Amino acid sequence: MGKLTREAVVEQALEIGGAEGLQAVTIRRLAQELGVTPMALYWHFKNKEQLLVGMADHLVQGFVIAEDRDRPWQEQLRELVTGLVKVLRHYPCAAAVLEEVDQMTVPNFLRVWDTALGLARQAGFTYEESCLISKYLLQGAIALAAGPMNRRPGRTEQEAAENMRVKRVSLQSLPPDVYPHIVEMAVPLCEGASAGLYDTFGVDLLMTGIETLAARLGDD
Repeated sequence: MGKLTREAVVEQALEIGGAEGLQAVTIRRLAQELGVTPMALYWHFKNKEQLLVGMADHLVQGFVIAEDRDRPWQEQLRELVTGLVKVLRHYPCAAAVLEEVDQMTVPNFLRVWDTALGLARQAGFTYEESCLISKYLLQGAIALAAGPMNRRPGRTEQEAAENMRVKRVSLQSLPPDVYPHIVEMAVPLCEGASAGLYDTFGVDLLMTGIETLAARLGDD
């Protein structure tokens, strides 16, 4: 193969992590998959901790927007959250990677966070409120991307389908006089919504709260 790049290492690590879980991502395994010696990888990442930070940075790199004061803050904030969910959903192990690292060590995550803070300030929120809003939004985007529309790493489609069937039967078997609504809605509770509805509805829930609070500021 040609010159081994940092991007090639990270992409291979994300592929393994998505298929088998992060526990399967090791320097030795990566070297084997890439056809190089472990020493060749140490030029890019000294250990797995550095590798995970590189994976996290690569994930968020696919979506970084700069604050634009000529556009409505609501439009930009919605674009930021929607785009982040879309990018993270592309990789089944994305949420697990971001949970494993100190997000303050990930340059591209800091850029996204900085933009969220700036947009919250544009909306008129205080420093403290802006910090809370940015944290809720970014953690909300990560949670949405890790939601039921993503198959758990290491689980086949057949295993996922069987797990869903067992869960559905369990819910439908609950006493209907005690849990009437769970029993009635067991199928959509287990199968969920389409990917489009799941994401857009989730973003709407996050954004509506912020827009409502911002509107109250304008009324004061």
